[in-house]
Amino acid sequence: MHPPDADSVLVRHGELGVKSDQVRRKMEDQLADNIRAMLDARALSGDIEQRRNRLFVHTDQPEGVTAAAADTFGVTSASAVTTVDSTLSAIKDALAVTAREQYDGGAFAVSARRAGPAEAHPFSSTDIESDGGTAVWEVIEELGGEPAVDLDNPDFELFVECRADEAYVFCEKRAGPGGLPLGTQRPVVALVSGGIDSPVAAWKLMKRGTPVLPVYVDLGDYGGSDHRARAVSTVETLASYAPGHDLSLSVIDAGDVVTDLSQNLGSLRMLVLRRFMLAGAEAIAHECDAVGIVTGEAIGQKSSQTSANIAVTDAATTLPVYRPNLTVDKSEITNHARTIGTFDDSTIDTGCNRVAPSHPETNASLEAVRAAEPDDLFERAKVCAQDRAVIPIES
Repeated sequence: MHPPDADSVLVRHGELGVKSDQVRRKMEDQLADNIRAMLDARALSGDIEQRRNRLFVHTDQPEGVTAAAADTFGVTSASAVTTVDSTLSAIKDALAVTAREQYDGGAFAVSARRAGPAEAHPFSSTDIESDGGTAVWEVIEELGGEPAVDLDNPDFELFVECRADEAYVFCEKRAGPGGLPLGTQRPVVALVSGGIDSPVAAWKLMKRGTPVLPVYVDLGDYGGSDHRARAVSTVETLASYAPGHDLSLSVIDAGDVVTDLSQNLGSLRMLVLRRFMLAGAEAIAHECDAVGIVTGEAIGQKSSQTSANIAVTDAATTLPVYRPNLTVDKSEITNHARTIGTFDDSTIDTGCNRVAPSHPETNASLEAVRAAEPDDLFERAKVCAQDRAVIPIES
């Protein structure tokens, strides 16, 4: 929903404003680049203007541009606005026009913010709300309605941001993901199975400005084509949040390794397989100048994810392993997957749980795992990583 004559989209960001001037400018430049890439990916047009703590996209496609900006990491909210002179009469006229077009019943409110020195305007934010509210009230009466004001929980709310030289009128603050602009941190490798948890974890790192290099470990006969297909689909969804950033999917062929582990190991095989995966991810990270690994694990969710077993698997790599889902309940992770659009593909039944032993170890020691795993496990992981296939992912 937007004013009928909206000419721009006001884009707000949060944490960037508390950075040093040098860091803030770099992050704002990155955010502008990311919004521009998002617009290009959706065949939308607009001219981006950067101002301190705000970006504006001047466009004749306000609805689409608002949605695109609100899908961009680093954006806290976006609003399609109509720009008017910073006079009380111009603001009142814009509020009336917007109310006449968008009001559809219920109690209303006008919320205003005025910025700049006191001498910039002969009125206050309270004056805008009072006089603007009167203008909206009169429009509702003209439409045959019975106007009512509710400042706490209105059914219809109009907003004004008044600056020294311009004012912006709008009727929606569309929430964005927040965080930091993607590309403002060093990249990490994301182990993506295609299940519910790992795409959510990767998305959370992306929200914090961290590019991810997706890696899928193909389990061979224990995974199958559907298992790989769902991984590809979830990465394609992640890529839709990151146009302009390469999310090509690296595929490590671990079919022979999984077969060997399944035939020769019992209760420890999942831990050894996890160590193989981390070693392969580390090899790719070193090759691609990534600085860590992200996984979807949560404490206690699976036998391999007990606090004891996570300590065992982490010993397979010298890189930090980021687990943004570590303390999150499964229901919350599932809801997050629905929100970002990865849930449907993640829940395709692929039968990959056949890898897990009937009675997995839940309290392993590093010494026992090292004694049980093949001596050449890490070397095989490096070779498989070097021989990986790469699937281009379109954003």
